[in-house]
Parts: sequence; structure tokens; C-alpha cells
Amino acid sequence: MASKEFIVAIELGSSKMTGIAGKKNLDGSIQVLACVKEDSSQCIRKGVVYNIDKTAQCLTSIISRLEKQLKTTITQVYVGVGGQSIRSVRNLISKDLPNETLVTQEMVIELMDDNRNMKYPDQEILDAAVQEYKVDSQYQLDPVGIQCNRIEGNFLNILQRRAFNKNLNKCFETANINIAELYLAPLALADSVLTEAEKRSGCALVDMGADTTTVSVYSKNVLRHLAVIPLGANNITKDIASLQMEESDAEKMKLKYACAYTENSDIDNNMKYSIDSDRQVEVRKFIEIVEGRLEEIIANVWCQVPEEYCDKLLGGIILTGGGANMPGIEKAFQNYTHIDKIRVAKFVIQTITSNIADITAHNGMMNTVLGLLAKGDINCAGNEINYNADLFNQQPRVTAAETLEQRRARQASETPAGVVRTAEEIRRAEEEAQRKKEEEERKKEEEERLKREQEEAEARERERIRQENSPLRKMGRWLKDFGKKMVEEEE
Repeated sequence: MASKEFIVAIELGSSKMTGIAGKKNLDGSIQVLACVKEDSSQCIRKGVVYNIDKTAQCLTSIISRLEKQLKTTITQVYVGVGGQSIRSVRNLISKDLPNETLVTQEMVIELMDDNRNMKYPDQEILDAAVQEYKVDSQYQLDPVGIQCNRIEGNFLNILQRRAFNKNLNKCFETANINIAELYLAPLALADSVLTEAEKRSGCALVDMGADTTTVSVYSKNVLRHLAVIPLGANNITKDIASLQMEESDAEKMKLKYACAYTENSDIDNNMKYSIDSDRQVEVRKFIEIVEGRLEEIIANVWCQVPEEYCDKLLGGIILTGGGANMPGIEKAFQNYTHIDKIRVAKFVIQTITSNIADITAHNGMMNTVLGLLAKGDINCAGNEINYNADLFNQQPRVTAAETLEQRRARQASETPAGVVRTAEEIRRAEEEAQRKKEEEERKKEEEERLKREQEEAEARERERIRQENSPLRKMGRWLKDFGKKMVEEEE
């Protein structure tokens, strides 16, 4: 029996992998108990796992370090799904109904299931955001109870390359780490840094990471578009390194000198920045390199905002992530997008208490993993670790199957928004669906058998009655009765 209760979340970033453990208090606040990081640059590229063994080693190290700090085993973790291959596509599913049919919840679920069963080459549907339903000619968010002749479901399907999702699940299997829940990282982040007013009035959330920049567009409290751009802060570092220096030196120069926007009149053409004790670079050249790459990133971000929402972002643009810490970033976005309302989300909207420097820094780099932590609602704590006990008597880790026993296998239409079913959960759900299908088929066969038997019995009864009422049978009965009567009279 676990003596502690806490939630563990892991974010697989391109530059670092972050593991965090926290406890939810009764007042809704979160107390962060432990936080560890591992370099992931050798196994994760642009948010996607490409080396399964090295990623599994990093995951194992993170869990071991967290368990050492917490002095408690970890039974399962919450994981964020992101990366370059994630994108959204619109899909429309329609159904004609008999005249003046009342829409039921079962009809809506059927539309959702039909949408989930859509096939995309080499792609897998991770989640589906309902945009709206068209009931005849009227648009509704909830069509249940409305009479109509036709219903259409408008969905935003979030896709990822099937191989990437498979690799992610394989990493946790290799590391023998159970997944409590897989969340779409951009959606978990949005729920933790955006206000209800911003989502309702329309906004674009831009998460500027190391290798990727994620764009999420919201309007009327609904996700309208999601895209991951394969450009990030590391691209700026590499551009600076083209000035014939090591990337480590370029990163230091970026953090020390880089600015997203500088007025031309403020640039001193005679001024130089020091690369090291022997070399220098002209300030103007340095600024042109930084601003050139950043303008490319902003241009790609703005291209991802659907045209119908470009002039409807009343909530503005919200920037977050490590790249959003660059001075002048708001001005750079204002100049290109002509959107005046720009906000940098340095921290999540939840109340977080901690004395850990990475958390108290409020630099936007922990927002995603904190958003994942906030989503957790299943205890991840196992047994207390007794370092004085015999290693062979330590409690074994909980298996994935035992973890899933805490909830039944969910079908796609039952999965909450933003949640990605794990490979084990999909397998169990498919088995459950197959079991129900076979059970329904057996039930149908049994009903058909009983129906056939009943029909055969009725046919036999009709034949018996027909034969009973036949003229020949009637004559036979009359003769028999007549014979009896004659015998009785003679006696």
C-alpha cells in the first residue's frame, strides 16, 4: 500500500527530457516535490523519438532519480505527445435521417466513431476535436434532442505518423515504465497557460521550443487548428555558429546578446561582440543573423493561422517556451502579424508551490510538463523504498496490465479530449470490442435459432391443424364415432 500520493509527468523534449513529481492539494494548488532532467539531444529529434534504446535509458534514469528523491517507487507516469509529425486536418461526416428524426446521443457517437475510423496513409488519429454539428441548415454544438432530416459532424482530426507513435510506446515498454495516460502536449499546455477569455474570443498559442514551434489556434473555446513547425531556437544557434564558432559558444552568445527586434538607429556599426579572447563579430551582422531566422519562424507561424481566423484573434497571440524569453519578441511578432495584443506566458495559470529553481524561474520552459502534471488524477506512488532491506525482497514493479485495471478499456469515442490511448489500451479496447462483437453475434445466432425453432414449431402446429381439419380425417373421425354409436345401441 502506498504511503504517499503524488503524480508523475514526463515531457520528451528535443533538447532535454523532464520528469516531475507533484502533489495536488485540496485547494487545487500543486506542490512540486521533485524535478529531474536528462539530455535528450542524442535520441529525440524535433520532438520525435528516433533512438528507442537511448530514449529508454533516459527514461529509466529519470525514474530512478525521481524515486531516489521521493524515496518511493513510481508505478506509472503521465506522458506528453508532441513533435514534428503532429498536424490537424478537417473532416466532415454526414448522415441522412428519416423525416423529422430526433437526434439521439447514439447517433452523435456513431458520427464520432465513423470519423475515428477514417484512414490516412501512414498516419494515425490521436484525437478528434468536434468543431460543430450541422443539423439541417443550422449549426449546433450539441444536436441531441433536435429534429432534422440530415446531420453533419465537423471534426478536427489530429494526426501523427504511425511509426512515431509506435516508437514512443516502444520506449516505455523497453524501459518497463507504465503509462497512466498519454496527453497531447499542445492541448495540455493550452489548458495551463490560456485563459477562458482568450480561448473564447480567439487566440493563437505559440510554443517556441528548441527544435520545433507549435501553433494552436482557438476560437469559441474550441481548438480550430494545430501544427508543428520544424524550426526552433536551435536554428538561431546554428546560424550564429556559422560565424565559425562552436555551437556551445553560439548558444552562450545567443543567450547573452540576441534580441528579437532592434531599431536600426540603435545599431552601432562600429561595435563588436566578443566570441572569445581572440575573435569578435560585428554587431550588425550578428543582429541580421538572429532577426533573419526569427522572422522566418514568425512567418511560418503566421502561415499556420487559418485565413478565416487571422482577423478574429481578439485574444491575441500568446507566446511561451524557452524561445519566447528573447528580448523584443513581442515587438517582432507585432511588426510581422500586425496583432497588437501579444502576451508572453512565463508560467502556468495554476497555483504552483515549490522551492526548486527550475520551477521558480518562471521562464516558460516548464509550462508543458506542469500542464501535464495538472492533468494527472491517478496516484503514481508505489511502495516506500527501504534502502536497508534485501534487494531481492523489494516489491516488483506494477505491470502495464495491472495499471490498466484501474479503469476499463475505453473505446475511441469514450476517450476524453486531448487524451491519446496507449498501445496497451488500444489493444485491450480492440479485444473488448471484438469480445462484444462475438457476443452480439452469438446472441444474434441464438435469437435466430430460437426464431427458427419457433417458426418450425408453428409450421408443425399449422400442419397438424390442417391435417386434423382435412375431409379425409373428418370422414375417418365420423366413421369411428358412428361405429361406436352402433355398437352401443346393439348392446
